[in-house]
Amino acid sequence: MTSVLPVLAVSRLVLWRHGRTEWNATGRFQGQLDPPLDEVGRNQAILAAPHLVAAGLLPEETVVVSSDLSRAAETAATLTALLGVPLRLDSRLREHGMGVWEGLTREEVGERYPDQLADWMAGRPVRGRGGEDPADVAERAVAALAELPPARVAVVVTHGGTAGRLVERLLGIGPDHRRLLGPLGNCAWSELSFQGERWRLLRHNSSVLHLPAAAAEGPQPAPLRAVPDLPDDEAPVEDTAPMTDADAVQ
Repeated sequence: MTSVLPVLAVSRLVLWRHGRTEWNATGRFQGQLDPPLDEVGRNQAILAAPHLVAAGLLPEETVVVSSDLSRAAETAATLTALLGVPLRLDSRLREHGMGVWEGLTREEVGERYPDQLADWMAGRPVRGRGGEDPADVAERAVAALAELPPARVAVVVTHGGTAGRLVERLLGIGPDHRRLLGPLGNCAWSELSFQGERWRLLRHNSSVLHLPAAAAEGPQPAPLRAVPDLPDDEAPVEDTAPMTDADAVQ
């Protein structure tokens, strides 16, 4: 049975996924292994951090906590450098442990563990993979947040799978609706606010995107903007898109 959700000392949460790694780019599952950000990922973090600050982060009102895996900690450091606040590291915000899938590509999982891949594709629990139960991931992440000091807002720098489990836990979404929300893209973020007696999802999968070249030729002074990703039914379909850590949690 799911435990009672603790009362947090913050009323606004920004869940920020780390920037891209080479393993992300090649569709290799990371889990709790620790590949670093690649050049694209570092640039993603540098570009995104000012947008997070501009959305209303004040140094005296903000706490920043990150997974201790390097790809998350390096992403978080771009924000704390701008805010001038300390960075808290917490291993409980690490990615969902995925057992024997860690370090493998989707193709390799299919070759070595075809039954597990079939379970995942059908949305069933993956049998025999090892790693962590999704509910355990959610509970350890919530426990980390429960120990944060009082602040108006907490920026939580974590991973796709862990962020997904945390959102579900805060919103009360059960296993039957695990894929109701799409996973965060690299360096994308979601925002939740505690209103009344429950958490509310205000923004999901916001990111910094390059404007099309034609639009950039107009009066816009900046080549970048922060907008949510397109809904699935409006986004281009790409059958060859790599399966990500955030998707592989059933």
